[in-house]
Formats: sequence, structure tokens, C-alpha cells
Amino acid sequence: MSGQELNTQSVLSMKSDGYYSLRTRGAKLAIDNIYGLMEKAVSSLPDTSSLRFADFGAADGGTSAEMWSQLISGLRAKGDMRPIEMLYTDLPSNDFSTLFKTMQGMGAETDHAYQKQHRQVYVHGCGTGFHEQLMPANSLHLGFSATAMHYVSEKPCQIEQHVHMVGATEAERQKFAAQAEKDWTRILLARASELVSGGRLVLMNFGIDEHGRYLGNTGGQNMFNRFTAHWRALVDDGTITEEEFRAASFAQHYRTVDEFTAPFDMQNSAVTNAGLKLISARTHHTPCPYRQLFETSDDMTSQEFAAQLMPTMRSWSETVFRTALKGRFEDEITQIIDRFYGNYEAEIATDPTGHAMDYIHVIMEIEKQ
Repeated sequence: MSGQELNTQSVLSMKSDGYYSLRTRGAKLAIDNIYGLMEKAVSSLPDTSSLRFADFGAADGGTSAEMWSQLISGLRAKGDMRPIEMLYTDLPSNDFSTLFKTMQGMGAETDHAYQKQHRQVYVHGCGTGFHEQLMPANSLHLGFSATAMHYVSEKPCQIEQHVHMVGATEAERQKFAAQAEKDWTRILLARASELVSGGRLVLMNFGIDEHGRYLGNTGGQNMFNRFTAHWRALVDDGTITEEEFRAASFAQHYRTVDEFTAPFDMQNSAVTNAGLKLISARTHHTPCPYRQLFETSDDMTSQEFAAQLMPTMRSWSETVFRTALKGRFEDEITQIIDRFYGNYEAEIATDPTGHAMDYIHVIMEIEKQ
């Protein structure tokens, strides 16, 4: 396996044309939950002539658009007319076109087109991953990231019998943990360099909470186990090869709270020496909105529930499985992928018990001293 194939920069992206935001209602609900935290961070920023905000790993920008719109509107309503630069960052494969159209009110959603609604608000994009420094030193006032920094910069190995590190062998998990530890330090040091003195970070990342819960595993069916079972079934019937099965290893690591906070707990760590101080860290559970709707609806069928749940799973995972089939004709890849998700959807439609995609985040407030 070459370094190119293990590196996440060249292959990862969310589905385009606004698909990601339209299908990830849970992600937006999780962001809406921390608006008060973001408002507090904005109010604590130093008095400077202009402001620079950044949204790291922003995808198409739709899930955080309302939050940023409210924050900027709040500043303007208080008479704060300082120029604001908004920098959205993601990988080169990201759907920046939809992002820019949304911010300018050119899409279906126009309520949060803050670039058009306020003067001296400048929206820019950066197509480089957040493991690197993305802007000049001492220039960032407020950094935000949601549901993004669980991606590692490269896969340390392929997972032999599962698709995610949560189901990997102990040896495989240790390799992912080591990569994630190194990457987390890189991420924090890059942000420390970018931040002005008194600047803030608010980060909400997928992780494993104190109850051992994580995305898609909060007491019912385990989503990643079901991904694995349906992907393995395609090996068993001869549709895909063992190598293609292994190639669908997610380049992700779900950190525990201890893993997130470790760089701040060690005296004279590189992170603390760079001036970063952890203000707070907590876990948060966001119930799956599609499951909630199904449970409260009097007439929604299990087939309708499955048809709503599958697109949100597909919006962020599909590129992993598609990339694993690299080398096949595109039409063949599409047929295999549609069959894979169709089989999973049919399972949920037949018996929806325990199927959901609840979110588990670790939410952190960080300040540069």
C-alpha cells in the first residue's frame, strides 16, 4: 500500500452539491447546541481593529451557517462594525462552490447569507487540511471546528476485519491511537501559532464518552458493525475482493476525553508551552433526529424511516467505500455502492429496532494565553 493511498488528503470529501448539509440534520443540531459557548468566546476576544474567524473542516458550510450568521448579526447589532474575515477550510476535494453560493444567498437557503447581509464581511476558502498551519501567525481571533478532527492525516495501517478503529484489533487500534496523538499535537500547535494572544478555539469533535458511546453506538445497533457486516457480505458473494474490503478502513480515530486533554495535562508539553490553555472539556450526546421523528410519528413506516436515515449515513461515509473500489469502471462502482447501502437500508426497513445515528461529541474551549 503506497503512501498516496494511505494519505487522507487526496481521497476524502463529503458528497457535493449541498448533499452533506441537507442530509446531516443531526450535525447542525449539535452545532446549534453550543451557540452560547461561541457567543461567550466572541465576547471575550481582545479589542483589535479587525476580526478573523475560521471554520476548520467546514464541508459545504451549511451546518454551521446559522451559527455564524447569528454571531455576526449579534456583533453588528451591538454596534461592532469591525471588518470580519471568515475563513472556511477543508481538503482540496471539498465542495467549496456550494459553500460560496450559500454565503452569498445563491442557494435555496438565503436566511443565513451573512456575507450579503452585512458590510465588511469577507468570506474566503482554504483548500488545505487542518493538520497544517493555514494562516499567518498571530492573526486568528476565533477558531471553530465541528465533527472534523477525528480524521487522521494518514492511515497507519489497513484494518483487516473491520472498517473502523472502534472494531479493530488491539494492535491496529494502538497504531491508530499513536497516529491520532501525533496529529492532535500538530493540530493544536498549528492553531497556537495562528491565534492572537487572547484568541479562542471552540472544538467539538467525535469521540468516545465516559460511557463508551460513540457515533452510531449509543445502546442499540452498532452502525460501524453493520457497515462491516454488509461490506463483508460483498466479499462472501464474490462482488468485491479482500483487498477492497481492507481498503475501506476509515481514516478516523475516536479519541477519549483523556486523549483530548492529555496535551494540556502535562507540564511543559509542547502545547502548553505554545500558550494554549484548556478552559473546559465535556461530552455531549445529540440524539438522532431521524430516529426521534420515527418514534414520535403516528404514521411513519419503517421503510420511510430507513429511507431518511440512510442518506445521512451515506453523506459522509460513501467516499470511503467508493475509494476502496478504485480501479473499477465508475458505473460498476456506483452499482456496488448502491447495492451496499441498499442492503443496509433494507435491513433497517425490515426491523428498525435499535437503528439510529446519535452523535457523541467532546466539546472543548481553549484559549491562547
